[in-house]
Amino acid sequence: MAQLSRTVMTTYRIERARDSESLARQASETIATQISLVLEQRDRCTIALSGGSTPAKAYSLLGREHLPWDRVDVLLGDERWVAADDASSNARMLKSTLLAGGPGASAHFHAVPTVELSDADASAVAFAELVTRLCPGEPPVFDVMLLGLGDDGHTASLFPGTDAPDVRDRWATVGRGKGLDRITLTAPVLSAAREVMFLVGGAGKNEALRRLIDPNESPQRTPARLVQPANGVLILADQDASAGL
Repeated sequence: MAQLSRTVMTTYRIERARDSESLARQASETIATQISLVLEQRDRCTIALSGGSTPAKAYSLLGREHLPWDRVDVLLGDERWVAADDASSNARMLKSTLLAGGPGASAHFHAVPTVELSDADASAVAFAELVTRLCPGEPPVFDVMLLGLGDDGHTASLFPGTDAPDVRDRWATVGRGKGLDRITLTAPVLSAAREVMFLVGGAGKNEALRRLIDPNESPQRTPARLVQPANGVLILADQDASAGL
């Protein structure tokens, strides 16, 4: 059953899945439904997806959904500043899951510019220009935003104790975390999306999820709390991640 937890600005709704397999199916079905709803109203749908290991199963399932993928623009919420064929590349993960040859391969994937440019700052500028071109609005408005949650409270590449969470004057910036430069959407863009979802799996994320929905938690310690969409946040979590919440 869905559960509500309200902060001053943001409403969180938790939908629980039994285990990681169920969570992947639930995420795939939820994203597919949102894409379908958008395309009933508009010609194109623009989605931003998270990297990491948790969503990979969901993306493989999503790629099998029979949707008008040729009308869907797919971007990443953040990307490591590495080559596209690097093992840690989020683009590489998407190409092996969502875009791997099923119906989802027809989607229009717009990779984050990385090492083909001179440095990470140049990549952030180029990514902001790409997002501005694809998504109207100031800040740009995605139809669907899928985010992850780190055990330290980060989302996208907005890491605690770094400069990226505080950036408000541009739509992408350099996030520095876990030893790598990363290109990330900024909090205003994450918050502007029409539908925002967090995908959270595993007991190791339980404390971070507890902090995310705590109205007294500081966004300096838990930058994921900077994501404050007008329509609230849907959290898809397995039982381990949501235990006790």
